Amino acid sequence: MSTTWNIQQVTDRFQEAAITARRLPPARVQGYAAFWPDINRQSWEGYADERIVLRFAASPGAIDRFGETVRWLRWLEEEQRRLVWLRAQYVPWREISHRTGLIRKTAWRRYQHALAVVVVHLNDQLPRFAAVEQPTGTKILH
Repeated sequence: MSTTWNIQQVTDRFQEAAITARRLPPARVQGYAAFWPDINRQSWEGYADERIVLRFAASPGAIDRFGETVRWLRWLEEEQRRLVWLRAQYVPWREISHRTGLIRKTAWRRYQHALAVVVVHLNDQLPRFAAVEQPTGTKILH
């Protein structure tokens, strides 16, 4: 599959990965068990005091894409990973600024740079620069 990736596609994949992460079953500590019997409630007792968490299971394809997308994070530095993942979870820029200690514009620029780094790695090529000829015949890259 020779797809040329762009920043919007990478952003969409990170957002899908964040949604898939929420749909995965919660991690449980192995080795601990309760030996109390389960309480079988009657229908008239109701469940008003218990929190019911409905989780829609992630599809196998979404889990595969999640694994692939999370591996992309290894190309980024820790601060970049944090920015990308916070934004993938739809955290507002104001909250991101508060959590990272960066002003909003700086956080946005670093986020865009992180996405560009992922795009460059996925496309397996460096971005092209325009070569401009100088009057002396030497080339300068812009």
